[in-house]
Amino acid sequence: MNNKIITISREFGSGGRYIGEKVAEKCGIEFYDKKIIEKVAQELGISEQIVAQQGEYAPAKSIFSYAFVGRDITGVSLADQIYSIQQQLIKDLADKGPCVIVGRCADFILSGRDDVLNVFIQGNKTEKTERIKELYGKSDAEVKKLLKDVDKKRSVNYRYCTDKEWGNRKNYDVVLNSSVLGYEKCIEVIADIYGKEKQN
Repeated sequence: MNNKIITISREFGSGGRYIGEKVAEKCGIEFYDKKIIEKVAQELGISEQIVAQQGEYAPAKSIFSYAFVGRDITGVSLADQIYSIQQQLIKDLADKGPCVIVGRCADFILSGRDDVLNVFIQGNKTEKTERIKELYGKSDAEVKKLLKDVDKKRSVNYRYCTDKEWGNRKNYDVVLNSSVLGYEKCIEVIADIYGKEKQN
């Protein structure tokens, strides 16, 4: 397999986005995260904030929450529209050239390709808590709630869109713990795998 695309799935607070961005820089390839949000928002004529939320997070922490969202006369919800456009956009970006794509079910969307390296970044609770407090200036109570809610909503959204389990090791080629390895080592490992595959 000759890896051309790297997808990064990550636990909240694990530094997955940062790792993905630095991997792209190290490998000299494109990085897509907020650019996807911007393009979907433009396509639908809605705010980037709505796309950021509904494109990766469930309305609540249960799959049943999707039963109560607003839908048009064809039964399609805004979340469905966002996913549909995201899906096509991610496929187009992958066809365009080598890149790193963060989140948004990219590992599943590109599962039919044989040139994708799927990575999952996890972390220990203590390190994730400190990172979130530092980045967002939240209290201990707020961070505890965020850690529980954000990943749960990501998990439910992933299940709704893919019918698969978010974070299941079987879905990924590489699973790294950024708390144990550190960000730089994670970056090095992913870039090294990518580089070796490109040479084969």
